[in-house]
Amino acid sequence: MGAYVRTWRSCLESAGAHQGALRDDYMKVARFMQRREPAGYLAVRLLVPASHQPHVLAGYAFAAFTDDVCDRGTVQERTRHYDAWAEQVRTALSTGSASHPLLRAFLHTAAERELPRRWVDSYLEGARIDLDFSGFETEADYQRYVEQLTWPFLMITSGLAHLGGGSAEFAASCRLFADAAQRTDILTDLSEDLRGGRLYLPLSDLERHGITRADLEKGRDLPGVRALVAATVEAARATLHEATVLLEHCAEEHRRLMRFILDLHHQRLASVTARGASVARRPVRDRPVACLRLLAGRPARRPVRAAG
Repeated sequence: MGAYVRTWRSCLESAGAHQGALRDDYMKVARFMQRREPAGYLAVRLLVPASHQPHVLAGYAFAAFTDDVCDRGTVQERTRHYDAWAEQVRTALSTGSASHPLLRAFLHTAAERELPRRWVDSYLEGARIDLDFSGFETEADYQRYVEQLTWPFLMITSGLAHLGGGSAEFAASCRLFADAAQRTDILTDLSEDLRGGRLYLPLSDLERHGITRADLEKGRDLPGVRALVAATVEAARATLHEATVLLEHCAEEHRRLMRFILDLHHQRLASVTARGASVARRPVRDRPVACLRLLAGRPARRPVRAAG
């Protein structure tokens, strides 16, 4: 498991970012990711070659920071802060310079990995959807969201595994995983989203199972809620199985990380299945021991019995 564990400074040296301000920027990337996504940070440090680690983390840090800007404050505050950030990013991409350390690191990474700018522009445009999110009426609305936001997010993170962003086949497999990952996140974060006034499940799905948004908001353990959760898990799992093709098109150096991420989402879906309707009452969180087993290449036994 520890083949790629080296000091962060030696990783920066391998990536050519070991001097001056650039080194300091990547140091801040590492600290940001340690705080915000400790499990993801550990996975990258353990499973990705040393010379690629700074670039992978810089991509995730940029995307995560942008996501945070969209989530904090009132709609007006989020919109104002996001517009300022998006303008700063676009200017940085055009001029090659920036004042924010995470953005400077991402600029260097994007240039080194020859990331197509269209994915960054697509992500910035798609992120606006979450500023004043009104929900999905249909599955088609949900799929547009994945297309406009989740998929570009993956391409500016996982796409850094390949110079130039990878092949068309790699991009298509990322689109599959984007769907599976988004649907999984909807289930694991359902209770928190509801408390924040957001529902990411299409209303057509609720209607199909004979329940209302109020049933979810009140945490009712109804047959329809259990059926809705089970059907959403089934859809996510089916797409996740399809997304396994990602391993065929992913750069060999990043295959271990991608396998871990795929297994982690299977584990999350198993946890949702075990929880059943209660996912509307409290969030589903990763189990540290189970995650460590995955990192060690030993998938945890998945629970199969649903509980309300």
